[in-house]
Amino acid sequence: MHWLRKVQGLCTLWGTQMSSRTLYINTRQLVSVQWGHQEVPAKFNFASDVLDHWADMEKAGKRPPSPALWWVNGKGKELIWNFRELNEISQQAANVLSEACGLQRGDRVAVVLPRVPEWWLLILGCIRAGLVFMPGTIQMKSTDILYRLQMSKAKAIVAGDEVIQEVDTVASKCPSLRIKLLVSEKSWDGWLNFKKLLNEASTTHRCVETGSHETVAIYFTSGTSGLPKMAEHSHSSLGLKAKMDAGWTGLQGSDIMWTIADTGWILNIITSLLETWTVGACTFVHLLPTFDPLIILKGLTCVVSKTMKIKPGYMGIAAPHYDVQVIDDKGNVLPPGTEGDIGVRVKPIKPIGIFSGYVDNPEKTAANIRGDFWLLGDRGIKDEDGYFQFMGRADDIINSSGYRIGPSEVENALMEHPAVVETAVISSPDPVRGEVVKAFVVLASQFLSHDPEQLTKELQQHVKSVTAPYKYPRKIEFVLNLPKTSTGKIQRTKLRDKEWKMSGKARAQ
Repeated sequence: MHWLRKVQGLCTLWGTQMSSRTLYINTRQLVSVQWGHQEVPAKFNFASDVLDHWADMEKAGKRPPSPALWWVNGKGKELIWNFRELNEISQQAANVLSEACGLQRGDRVAVVLPRVPEWWLLILGCIRAGLVFMPGTIQMKSTDILYRLQMSKAKAIVAGDEVIQEVDTVASKCPSLRIKLLVSEKSWDGWLNFKKLLNEASTTHRCVETGSHETVAIYFTSGTSGLPKMAEHSHSSLGLKAKMDAGWTGLQGSDIMWTIADTGWILNIITSLLETWTVGACTFVHLLPTFDPLIILKGLTCVVSKTMKIKPGYMGIAAPHYDVQVIDDKGNVLPPGTEGDIGVRVKPIKPIGIFSGYVDNPEKTAANIRGDFWLLGDRGIKDEDGYFQFMGRADDIINSSGYRIGPSEVENALMEHPAVVETAVISSPDPVRGEVVKAFVVLASQFLSHDPEQLTKELQQHVKSVTAPYKYPRKIEFVLNLPKTSTGKIQRTKLRDKEWKMSGKARAQ
């Protein structure tokens, strides 16, 4: 793509050759805590300890004013901020949140925005103000938003035109919600306008001195055996982990990072903000109206890791700093070539990068630990060279084209339709998407005579209207009953085993 070549050319012209081997942490807080194999400062804040370092370098003339964020959309509009500019504007964003909105340290803020520059500003603003950000995809519907706002007790939500009506539909049912902040060119009743407030805000903000283990973000899981859980991340588990990742990937200050992950997924913040800016590199963002693989492929010069030998059929090796093994039911490490559960060692010392746990759910957090390992929920095989072969999910999660979909939310959406008495959602093999959502549906008696094809389309459209569209069941099979345990619980495993067996493929349980 010409945009990438243009950016790369300018980076070369500006001489951005910053080492990825040095992480600048303010020495005022070098009272360290042993966590993993590294010393973690007692206090850490990515905005002040990392981003502001590059801004100070630019201000002092020790570094050319290199692009930190380069954003373009499908209509030719572009925006470029260097680190000095990003430093000032993100301080304005922090002032909007802490002063205009009146939010205080530790308050939770839902951020539901597409790939617009304001997303990066608001995340940095939250970090500076000591707020806990909770990203979400704009594909969410009102039921998704309601659940997340109620569970998190969010004090504020930041959203764009895409979901404003969905939010207003449920806001009155969220007693903790005090602030609705709109990122838009227009005004909306009951919402503060972020762009207007940003222009009025001061460019000076005193960054909160956050603790390394203090909560910085909450990401909702996809939901497997139940509704989505809240995964808590600390300033160090995200910010300092980024340094480790940037080191082993070989990311340099002259590089350009282009991440196409949705802003609601954790991969986006790691690769398009934390890792990139840790080494002073450029984050490239292209707001495409729809996903176009041809546009993306034209801009790529390399589509494989430059630091690892490729072994066809394998995911690769474990990232440095992590002891990842295949274990049995008792937590014992299995020999090479043996299938088991994939886990990362967290005892006796928990490594940097592992999230803190599930919020308000210590039982589920404890259930994910087996022996000395944290279970990743994947089944796999590790060969003698340390390469992992992915065998499938150990739970009911569905991975369709990279989207992780929990069956419960799809089942709940289907159950709202009067035609559905009972339903079970599983994964079904697909040659293009890897897996797709399939629903087994027991119909109400008055719908048994309906045209199956028409009813399938009606149910699919219903799910799209109730929850994020990517979750809708691409396959629906009408059945008279569902397999159950002696206690009446639906056995998704039996349905999934049969589905994958019929396809001639295997999926681990």
